[in-house]
Amino acid sequence: MATFLRLIRFLARDGRTYYGDAILPRGVTDIAKARQARIVQGDIFGKHTVTDVVADIRLLLAPLAPEHIRTVRCLGLNYAAHAKESNMPIPQYPIVFYKPFTAIAGPIDPIPVPPVAQNLPGLDYECELVAIISKPCRDVTEDTALDYVLGYAVGNDVSHREWQLRRGGGQWSMGKGFDGWAPLGPGIVSPKLIPDPQKLAIKTRVNGVTRQESNTGDMIFSVKKTIAFLSQGTTLMPGDVIFTGTPQGVGMGRNPQVWLKDGDVVEVELEGVGTCTNKVEYTPTSKESKI
Repeated sequence: MATFLRLIRFLARDGRTYYGDAILPRGVTDIAKARQARIVQGDIFGKHTVTDVVADIRLLLAPLAPEHIRTVRCLGLNYAAHAKESNMPIPQYPIVFYKPFTAIAGPIDPIPVPPVAQNLPGLDYECELVAIISKPCRDVTEDTALDYVLGYAVGNDVSHREWQLRRGGGQWSMGKGFDGWAPLGPGIVSPKLIPDPQKLAIKTRVNGVTRQESNTGDMIFSVKKTIAFLSQGTTLMPGDVIFTGTPQGVGMGRNPQVWLKDGDVVEVELEGVGTCTNKVEYTPTSKESKI
């Protein structure tokens, strides 16, 4: 039974939404360039098969359906050079915060900035390697931690520094958890293709200009250390999403500081995975809604 190598979720030309295994031209590794996929049937976290049925991709969606997303955990200050530019000491333990699952967005979705975050400076980008958990695990060792990884994606931990550090009272989730502030994708690459997640180039471009450029080898806490730490006394579940921190070059760390503005196009890229391209869009004030 064939299992996926590059899992995507997409709207097909026939108007239906599928999970699929992306088909890429020879020599291409950026899933965002896929135009077709083989439809995946079954449980993506368990028994599934990649069929011979090929569908045309109309639109790439967030690689996990909302009903398949569990907890979204994020690490702060997990690159040595980023901690230095932030004028903060190297953390002894992973710094963990959470985003709501409503923050997850697709690889080409806009980044919606609500009115509460529009008139304050501090809108920032953070390219990150993202690991997705495949099966329940608790109290795992570093040696076995990667056995519980479904695959890897690239994400943007969109942040508003004013709300994160000041108006949010130091509780980071307020400045990082707005709807759509965790673009993710363009797909999920199997560990079969990425056996070592600590050897990947990672970068951010804003309006075509490179702002971040590093390697996941600069992580303070590797993926396996992170999973082992997070699983202490806590069961990680299939569909748990882990943003593993960002390298140096964020807008907050520059002199002078550089903030995102309405209309900016942000690209986050991870070697072996591909690129998410998201446009900043200020949203108008809306009437109170009930969900």
